[in-house]
Amino acid sequence: MGDGRIETTPGRLSRWGFVDAAAAGLTLAGLAEAGLEPPASLLGQLSKVADPDGALIGLARILEASSDAPTLLGALAGDPDYALRVLAVLGTSTALADHLVRRPADCAILSDAALDLARPTAEAMRAALLGSVGADPGVPAPRAALDASAALDALRVEYRRLLLRIAARDLTTSSEVSDVAAELADLAAAALETATAIARAEVGSDANSVRFSIIAMGKCGGRELNYVSDVDVIYVVEPGPDVDEQAATQIGDRLAASIARACSTVTAEGSLWEVDAGLRPEGKSGALTRTLASHVAYYRRWAKTWEFQALLKARPVAGDAELGREYLDAIEPLVWEASSRDGFVADVQQMRRRVEAHVPAGEVDRQLKLGPGGLRDIEFAVQLLQLVHGRNDETLRSGNTLRALEALAAGGYVGREDAASLGDAYRFLRTLEHRLQLRRLRRTHLMPTDPAALRILGRSVGYTREPVEELTDQWRRHAREVRRLHEKLFYRPLLNAVARLDAGESRLTPEAAQTRMEALGYADPQGALRHLEALTAGVSRRAAIQRTLLPVLLGWFADAPDPDAGLLGFRRVSEALGTTHWYLALLRDAGATAERLARLLATSRFATDLLLRAPDAVALLAAEDALRPRTTEELLGEMSATAGRAESAESAAGAVRAIRRRELFRITAAEVLGELGPSESGPALTSVAEAALRVVVDVVVEQATEGGVSPTRFAVIGMGRFGGRELGLGSDLDVLFVHDPLPGVDEAEASRHALLVATELRRLLTLPAPDPPMLIDADLRPEGRNGALVRTVASYRAYYARWSLTWESQALLRAQPMAGDREVGRDFTALIDRLRWPQGGLPASEVTEIRRVKARVESERLPRGADPAMHTKLGPGGLADVEWTVQLLQMEHAARLEALRTTSTLDALSAARNGGLVADEDAEVLRAAWLLATQIRDAIMVAKGQPSDSVPRDTGDLALVAGVMGYEPGRSGELVEDYRRVSRRARAVVEKVFYT
Repeated sequence: MGDGRIETTPGRLSRWGFVDAAAAGLTLAGLAEAGLEPPASLLGQLSKVADPDGALIGLARILEASSDAPTLLGALAGDPDYALRVLAVLGTSTALADHLVRRPADCAILSDAALDLARPTAEAMRAALLGSVGADPGVPAPRAALDASAALDALRVEYRRLLLRIAARDLTTSSEVSDVAAELADLAAAALETATAIARAEVGSDANSVRFSIIAMGKCGGRELNYVSDVDVIYVVEPGPDVDEQAATQIGDRLAASIARACSTVTAEGSLWEVDAGLRPEGKSGALTRTLASHVAYYRRWAKTWEFQALLKARPVAGDAELGREYLDAIEPLVWEASSRDGFVADVQQMRRRVEAHVPAGEVDRQLKLGPGGLRDIEFAVQLLQLVHGRNDETLRSGNTLRALEALAAGGYVGREDAASLGDAYRFLRTLEHRLQLRRLRRTHLMPTDPAALRILGRSVGYTREPVEELTDQWRRHAREVRRLHEKLFYRPLLNAVARLDAGESRLTPEAAQTRMEALGYADPQGALRHLEALTAGVSRRAAIQRTLLPVLLGWFADAPDPDAGLLGFRRVSEALGTTHWYLALLRDAGATAERLARLLATSRFATDLLLRAPDAVALLAAEDALRPRTTEELLGEMSATAGRAESAESAAGAVRAIRRRELFRITAAEVLGELGPSESGPALTSVAEAALRVVVDVVVEQATEGGVSPTRFAVIGMGRFGGRELGLGSDLDVLFVHDPLPGVDEAEASRHALLVATELRRLLTLPAPDPPMLIDADLRPEGRNGALVRTVASYRAYYARWSLTWESQALLRAQPMAGDREVGRDFTALIDRLRWPQGGLPASEVTEIRRVKARVESERLPRGADPAMHTKLGPGGLADVEWTVQLLQMEHAARLEALRTTSTLDALSAARNGGLVADEDAEVLRAAWLLATQIRDAIMVAKGQPSDSVPRDTGDLALVAGVMGYEPGRSGELVEDYRRVSRRARAVVEKVFYT
């Protein structure tokens, strides 16, 4: 120990951080044999670096390559700070270790004591790189003096030397990661300036005839560059005297191509990085260089939202500095006007979703940059708030993420604690990204899976006790916090502005809060602010919980088709239930319930209206399977029991209708939340109507007899969509009333009694009440509105035998007993079967008659002003087209094909296909058209709370309906195109099957 050397046993080496102590011992033995054994002071430094094993191997390689190894070893041993810089680089970056092995003398660069104290200026790096290729940094347009090959090598060597200084200071001092990123961006800018000098020499005298500027974008533009990254640029060129625009852009293209080669070409000294001009107007398909006027014209007329978002970071870095400033002066006003564009926020949010969706599934949990909780989450949130508020607040106009975040916090747009958390996470994630890239000087954003690599990474950021566990825990914690704040960031500052929170916290002005609401898609921002004030005012427990809920709810509302309706609905529901002990606790503690409620309120006026009539139905959103439609039998049991406890027929009917209202909410919610498809909702709605009708019919019959015996047996026959079990949310109940007098009872008396039952039934089902009425339509009865409301079975038999028209037989195809006396229902269907499924099919005259009536319906029943192509019921390829085609096939072939004897349109279509009456592809076209038209009609009712058969023309209404159907924001036009395409194909099949 007295000679300053130590015993290097495996145990001691392991305690110093060596993983392979045996291999390290052999390396030290080899150095000792060569007379180059490191002293104890130098070996002690190895325990401080990320990878002691790698650092020792790197040191041995450098000493072996050095022409004066003893002097180098002595210098390292005599200066601990110098030694730490070298070993830290060797223990973190195998790529820079390779550089030092090729050039051991460059180790001396790290001996400069001033390296720890002062960052190199951008001008100093520019001068060093330009000087390396023989260019004069003092002239306006430097030109390389070395030939192209020598210049490229010289640029790379000097670039690595400057990079070596940055890395050493990064690894051994308390440098902020933001300072390191700024230095790397300045180094890249200097490299681009030097590449431009090389390009001028290559292009020759033509380069003097234009003004040429390089605008850095992305991380280089924001002075937050990684160690290894593509450098995003835009090129601007202006013609000089006697040069036209076309010639100028051609020269600019030559300069740009030469610059890209100067940076990316692989030489004996490697390469720098790729220059990416893909952010230019029109992307890779656009011109490589443009004049300033051409840039401005493009951004004024054609640019998309994401392009203005990208321009946030635009910064002139090389070439003609004055032209670069002119570019910024012309472009910046357009950037800060971008948030006023229609759909701006939705565009930004959609871009983030697209970025996330393109991350390979196997990389999502390892991504530092693009995955959930990654750097992009922070950047997109910050940039969105900048663009929204930077129009009125110039303090936010920074291309640097951390500076912008600080400005957002200072202005009250982001809570200070939230900004601090995001800033810490950003620095941590960027540091990990830097260390990963520094390892081999390769572009990567993926956390390693190899434990050895994780150990080195953990040690590189200061975790020495349990580096893998400490690193992983800290990374996951930051990622979770970033994701949480990313989802909250757009909305919480607004809440702080209006909710009278902490007195010391900066708040948005009312004008800024209104701007935020407009940008988020609220059509009435002032109204929205009033709702927020009402919900969060005061010191009650309810207000406190609302303040917790609303930041996230506002985001969910903004993601849905109608944010204003969502917030208003939430206020009204909360006012109705706010004092109920379970309501807010349910939303607070069950996040899925709150999200479902927000989506429902901001999507469906119909569901909101139902919920406001019975707010406690919100509990249905909590249970996992609570939105599953109930069977007819389940509904009958509950409705019968409830009606049985009622004191009058009115109260019994009211109780049944209340249950129906709850079930309508259940089904509507299931549709909106994607748990029920268009082919499932019809049967579910029919089961609710059937159960309600059966119970109320029984109540009315019992009331009409007053405890005695009814003089007749009464039944209700479902017709149309009711009989086909295809009800929509806006459907009336098409029915026929039929009765059969008991033996010996006077028919007139029986008919009076049956009419009383039918009339009372209709009255009870439409009494004014908080519940939607059940409208009974009996117009399909014999003689229509002019005929008797109720007939006996015998009367129906006589009428159909003598007077029935073809269209009446067709209407009976969907007749099905739904309520009342079952035997009467069976008798009725037995008498009509021969009419709707005639033996031998239809005679040609009746087929012609059906076609004639169909044509008349098309021409006469379409509402005035309606667009036939967009009418889902009577338009070409709509419901009537499909249903009449199927019904014609049923009437022609059901006598011989039993499967066609069904009241269901889709079941009958399937039977026709299986029976060879319709080609498989044609049947599928008709099925798709029927389902889409049905879904659109239901979506209109769900969205607007009012029935309609036409695809909305109004863009706002269309967006609401498209949102119900699952179309993404901004893509409601696709619904129109989809319907046009599907209905056009269906009409072609109808022409072939129905009319020929």
